[in-house]
Amino acid sequence: MRIALMTDMHGNREAFTACLDHAGQHGVDRYVFLGDFVGYGADPGWVVDTASAYVERGAIALLGNHDAAILGDSAGMNEMAATAIAWTRTQLDDRQRNFIAGLPLFVEEGDRLYVHASAHEPDQWHYVLDIYAAAQSLVATDAQVAFCGHTHVPALFHMTPDGDFASFKPVEREAIPLDRAHQWLAVIGAVGQPRDHNPAACYAVMDEERNTLTYVRVPYDFRTASRKIRAAGLPSMLATRLLAGM
Repeated sequence: MRIALMTDMHGNREAFTACLDHAGQHGVDRYVFLGDFVGYGADPGWVVDTASAYVERGAIALLGNHDAAILGDSAGMNEMAATAIAWTRTQLDDRQRNFIAGLPLFVEEGDRLYVHASAHEPDQWHYVLDIYAAAQSLVATDAQVAFCGHTHVPALFHMTPDGDFASFKPVEREAIPLDRAHQWLAVIGAVGQPRDHNPAACYAVMDEERNTLTYVRVPYDFRTASRKIRAAGLPSMLATRLLAGM
């Protein structure tokens, strides 16, 4: 089975559509969405509805911190993110809110863990930005492979049986063998708002039979997504950053 892992869609209809289309055309059997369906982008309702439809067909979907902010408050968020959350609340109906409210923080499936942020205190939304944060996340779970998002930058870490840690920068479209002697943490880059200076949407594919992970970049119409953010009256920086992948 080939599993598509997508995260941080952030209301970006154009990016989410491009990734779903690409995955569908390349033999993906199942989908896992690691959270943050809303926030920043101009089409939160459409993204939530689309994810909900996939869940009805067997996909896994998780709660992200921006999703949680819709249900509670945006305390702790920067002003730009909080402004986007306040606007997003006005765009969602009760059915969409109920979908978000029903999302779990994490899902364990066999030897895999799916979580939005760190496996260490997942409800605290810790960022896995370096090997130290990755180590904290890895020791918090017994899963052989953990998948997360939240940072918007693709990265890969592993821990050896001796407790040594290493980090890798994934190469696009290169199938990475996940040696079962190691414990892995895969940080999946963002669909809806990449921040690694590459504007193309990012997702990954886990091939269960071959036990490999492949990171994929998908060009999409980011100019339209950017214009829609401006038209919605959201902070202009949210539109600008899509153009540069920052």
